[in-house]
Parts: sequence; C-alpha cells; structure tokens
Amino acid sequence: MEGYPMRNGGRIAILVAPGREDALTMAEILVLYYSRGGSVARLARQIARGVGEVPGMSARLRTVPPVAAVTQAAQPPVPDDGAPYVSVQDLAECEGLLLGSPTRFGNMAAPMKHFLDTLGAEWVNGTLAGKPAGVFTSTASMHGGQESTLLSMQLPLLHHGCLIVGIPFTEPALSHTRSGGTPYGASHVAGTADDPQPSEEEAQLARALGRRVADIARRLCA
Repeated sequence: MEGYPMRNGGRIAILVAPGREDALTMAEILVLYYSRGGSVARLARQIARGVGEVPGMSARLRTVPPVAAVTQAAQPPVPDDGAPYVSVQDLAECEGLLLGSPTRFGNMAAPMKHFLDTLGAEWVNGTLAGKPAGVFTSTASMHGGQESTLLSMQLPLLHHGCLIVGIPFTEPALSHTRSGGTPYGASHVAGTADDPQPSEEEAQLARALGRRVADIARRLCA
C-alpha cells in the first residue's frame, strides 16, 4: 500500500498487489520542445531530470519538426538526432505537459505554434483537459521577451483545459538568479556562446518546474 497526500491534508491509499509495485512507475510527463540552436533542448533535459526526481514519474522527451514557407520534401519520421517527433498519442498518454520554445520577437517559435494549431481534434475531445502543464523558453539576450513568450505559450494550454503550473518564490533560486528563471516558467539566457549551458540557478529552476508538474500530476493520478 502506498499513501498519496491530498489537498485537504489527508491521504488516499492505493492498494498494490504483491509483486506489482512497479505499476506505480508508469506515469509519464511529456516534455515537448522546439530547439534550433540547442539551448532549449538543454533546458528540456534539466526539466526531465526534475520530473524523474518524483517517485513514480518519468519524462517522455519529444520535439516538433521545423517548418518552412515552401516545403520541398516531407520531414523524416525520426529526426537525425535528439528526441523523436511528437505524435498526438504522446498527448493522450501523458499525465502532464511541459512545453518549451525559443523566443521569436516575444512569442513562441513558428514550429511550436504550427503544431499547436493542428490540435483541433484534441481540443474538442479534451485530451489535455485537467492535466498540469508548465512552459519554458530561451533567449539570446537579457530582456529578450522571455516572460511574454512564456505567457503566450500558456494561452493555448488554457484553451485545452490544462492546469497551469509556474515556479513559486518558495524556490530560493528564483530570488537569486541573475539571468533566466521566472515565476511564469523556466528560462535560460543563452547569449552568443557556441555551447551555452544553463547557469546553476537556471538549471535549479528548470528541475524545480519539472518536479512541480510531476508532483501535481502524481497527486491528480492518485
């Protein structure tokens, strides 16, 4: 038997048959992102680490294909490297969602917006309704539109009925960071480095967001 905390302070017990304790480890959080230069992908991996720190939860990393004004050939079903392309089945099977994109003039990048625009059937069917969701982004410069991008990414999630999850100021790194990290979601200031890595505070906040979404999803599953 395993106990899960409830919002009213009590606990709900789930009976697990002997030898089936692994049944509690099947819940997944979808970490879905678009990354062109690699900085959003690095942040996604930190978020996935945070998801994995919650007992019984694991991360499913997925990406979206690029788009172009003129399409000359279809994208391959599997990218050359990195996470696989997302499918609508990933949305149906996840217990929570973390959505990431670089900033493009204060908004999400076109490939992520294009993917979200194709989810009319999932919106009608309520595929994401009631699932916790958070957002993350990366910019090349300070004050490059991180917060407006995060807020704009939350709008379609609200239309899908997601429960928006941010980063509370109970996370000390949120008050100490001198680069990325906001209460609206995780973020990273990549700068102009060839191999930009998240700062310690940015990584801490990314993992905190992953843990928070995973923990809320676990409580809802219970």
